Amino acid sequence: MTERLPLFPLSTVLYPGLVLPLHVFEQRYRTMMADLAAGPEPHRFGVVAIRDGQEVAPTGQDTRNPALAGLNPDPAQALYDVGCVAEVASLQRRPDGRYEILASGTTRFRVTDLDPSGPYLTASVEPYPDEKGEEAELLAAGVDRAFATYQKRLAGARESSVAGKADLPDDPTVLSYLVAATVILDTPAKQRLLAAETSAERLREELRLLRREAAILGRLPSLPAVELTRQAFHPN
Repeated sequence: MTERLPLFPLSTVLYPGLVLPLHVFEQRYRTMMADLAAGPEPHRFGVVAIRDGQEVAPTGQDTRNPALAGLNPDPAQALYDVGCVAEVASLQRRPDGRYEILASGTTRFRVTDLDPSGPYLTASVEPYPDEKGEEAELLAAGVDRAFATYQKRLAGARESSVAGKADLPDDPTVLSYLVAATVILDTPAKQRLLAAETSAERLREELRLLRREAAILGRLPSLPAVELTRQAFHPN
């Protein structure tokens, strides 16, 4: 079933079950939050990630203006089409008109139509269900182990200590989103994890990424600085 949501583009990816704190200062998003606050609960909006190297032009602005040079006037090109619904837990308006928001990701959606004509972006979206997929439990066990190794090597590279191992969730889908949100990756990689068709597909990709990143981190202390940079930005 299609529904219409206000959209909040961000330079990061929101996953179901994860918390999203927001400090809202742009006028168009202040307007969005005021409209949400005036509407019925639950207050919900869609979060979509901005593609690397893109920036969305303010809604309704003439991008021929030199001050807006380089901004993409077409949000369909600047934004990914799979996002996550954010449900507001706390919405506070400050005296200067800014908002402090605490929201959490709930479900995935796919954008079917964008409307840039209003004071902020809205979109028609359809649910994007997350099936578990084959071998999800087996893959989850492998990700659990690989994530522990990644954390230890990351702490070593930062010359910090790892706190006692926290219990990771047993549910493969919940685990897949928690790991996706925690691992240090660029936006395209994080978006691919969000858009995976099944939890098993996401876990399989996470297992590959965790092993790759752990291997890179394991080599860092023994490499000269120039080689460290090459390895960090151009992994095999």
